[in-house]
Amino acid sequence: MADGAFGLTKELERETASVWAKVRDHVTPMEWPAQAALIHEINQLKRERDAVILAHNYMTPEIFHGVGDYVGDSLGLAKEAARSKAKVIVQAGVHFMAETSKILSPEKTVLIPDLRAGCSLAASITGADVRLIKQRYPGLPVVTYVNTTADVKAETDICCTSANAVQVVEWAAKEWGVDRVILIPDEFLARNVAAQTNVGIIAWKGRCEVHERFTADDIADMRAAYPGAEILAHPECPEDVLAASDFAGSTAAMIDHVTARKPKQVVMITECSMASNVAGDVPGVQFIGPCNLCPHMKRITLQNIRDCLVHMQYEVTVPEDVAERGRLAVQRMVELPPPAVPARYDLFKARHHVDVELI
Repeated sequence: MADGAFGLTKELERETASVWAKVRDHVTPMEWPAQAALIHEINQLKRERDAVILAHNYMTPEIFHGVGDYVGDSLGLAKEAARSKAKVIVQAGVHFMAETSKILSPEKTVLIPDLRAGCSLAASITGADVRLIKQRYPGLPVVTYVNTTADVKAETDICCTSANAVQVVEWAAKEWGVDRVILIPDEFLARNVAAQTNVGIIAWKGRCEVHERFTADDIADMRAAYPGAEILAHPECPEDVLAASDFAGSTAAMIDHVTARKPKQVVMITECSMASNVAGDVPGVQFIGPCNLCPHMKRITLQNIRDCLVHMQYEVTVPEDVAERGRLAVQRMVELPPPAVPARYDLFKARHHVDVELI
C-alpha cells in the first residue's frame, strides 16, 4: 500500500530514505518514486546475481548514492573490483573503465549498461599510435593515463592517474635512467605535470571534451559573481585555468580539499555530477557552477543498470594477450607506494614553467 511520502510504500520509503537525503537537491519529487523503485529493484538484483556496481564520481547522484557499492575514480574502482569477492562487476562508468576492471579481474564477468559509453580522451590514441611513438623515441618509458583503452595499456610501461602522475613520471625516469618520459594521451595533464617536475615530458594531443572547454574567462566570471567562493580545477583543464584557480588537483584531491576545509562556497571546474555527489556528503557547503556534462557518462542510467542485471548485458572482454601486457602496466602503478596525499597541481608554486614536446 502506497502510504509513505511521494506515494511510496512505507517499506520503500524507509529503504531509500538515506539516499533521498543525499539526492534531494538534485532529484525532483516527481522523479523520485520511479527512481526509488529502480534503486530497490537493482539492489535486489545485485544480491541475486552476486554482483557489485562500481560507480564513478561522474555518475548522477541517484546512481552514485543509490546503487554504487564502490564509488570513486577509475583506478580506485578497478582496484575495488579486483578485491571484491563478487562474481559480476557492473561498471557504472565508461568503456575503458570496464576494460581496466576486466584486466585486473579476468575471472569475473564485467558488464557495462551501455556499450556506447565511450571517452573522447581514450578515443584519441590507439595501440598502433603508441607503437609508432616508441619507434620514434626508442629507449624512453611510456607512461599512460588510465583513461585509455586496453590495447593502449598493452603498449605501455606503466599507467598513472591524475593523483600520481608526477610520482609515476619521476619513478619511470629514474628506473629507465633517462631525463625524458613519454606521457600520453592527455595534453593538458602532461603540460600540468611538466610544471611540477624536472623530468622532460613528451606529450600527445589528446583531450577530455569535458575539461578542455573550460577557460580562464570562466574563472574570472565566477570570481566576479561569487567573490568568496573557492575555485577548484582538474588537471585535465588547460594550464591557464589551473593558474587562475585556488586549488588544482585530481578528483580525490578535490574531494579531500572540500571535505577538510568545508568552505562556504565551492566551484568545481570538472564534470557536473561530481559536485552533486560531493555535495551529498558535505552538507552546508554550497556548490556553484560552471560545470560541463560528459555525454558518455550520462548514457548510464538506473534503467539500463537494471536491464544490464536482468539480462546480464553487455559483457566486456579483453583478449588475453592484450590483458596480460596491460595488466603489467597497471600492476606496476598499483605496486608503487601511493603518494602521501593526492597530487596537487599548484601552478603558483610550480618548480618551473616549461613547454612539452608535443607529438
